[in-house]
Amino acid sequence: SALNAISSYNHSPDDGVLQFPRAAPYLLQSPASCEHTLPLFGPPKTVRMVQTSTVVTASVATVAAAVVGYAVFFDYRRRSQADFRRTLRRNERRQARAEKEEAEESTRRQRDAIKARVDEAKEEGFPAGVEEREAYFNEQVMSGEMLSSDRTDWPPFSQPQRCSDTDASTATKSVESALAFYKGLKVYPAPGDLIKIYDSTVPKPILDILAEMIAYDSTLDIRTRSPGINLGDIPNVGLD
Repeated sequence: SALNAISSYNHSPDDGVLQFPRAAPYLLQSPASCEHTLPLFGPPKTVRMVQTSTVVTASVATVAAAVVGYAVFFDYRRRSQADFRRTLRRNERRQARAEKEEAEESTRRQRDAIKARVDEAKEEGFPAGVEEREAYFNEQVMSGEMLSSDRTDWPPFSQPQRCSDTDASTATKSVESALAFYKGLKVYPAPGDLIKIYDSTVPKPILDILAEMIAYDSTLDIRTRSPGINLGDIPNVGLD
């Protein structure tokens, strides 16, 4: 405080002249001489910003130099050392084999999940009456269309699924959409003719899953309808 500053003044033991504390020379300078004087409490913000920018630039340059140096060293070893080249090829083959095994395991898990959903649908059963079958057909086809329209960038069925929530949600929707179309096939009089309609209206990734379901269900007859079956009994709702 001002009182503390005043109380710090003292007289010189040599000449008895009143002395200011150590910071006093800044206070005694004239206004003109203070124009370019640094403040008492450190450098101005502009100086600190320049210093920070310099440090960042130097750090980036150091990292870049290290990366370039490593790349040069790596290329030198690759060209000059046969053992190093063999190690690289061995690591590449190991990585490719691991990726292939991961893809195969992911596909196997997807197929197991599809088979489980088909088994659940068969255990639940399907309606037998004409009106019940018609209502069931309309409901399932509309459900399948709504699920398939939620996403237009479905990943291929053979592509390994990652573990993120978004990919898991996409995979679930694709299976549920295919399952709904599968249930529609189960109650349609001529499944073979309905599949032709599916081919032109259902996204291909979902068709691939549906094909897995059809292949697994040996009781589903997808041959072309025989004469005498009236397809007008169950309309093609939502598939025009």
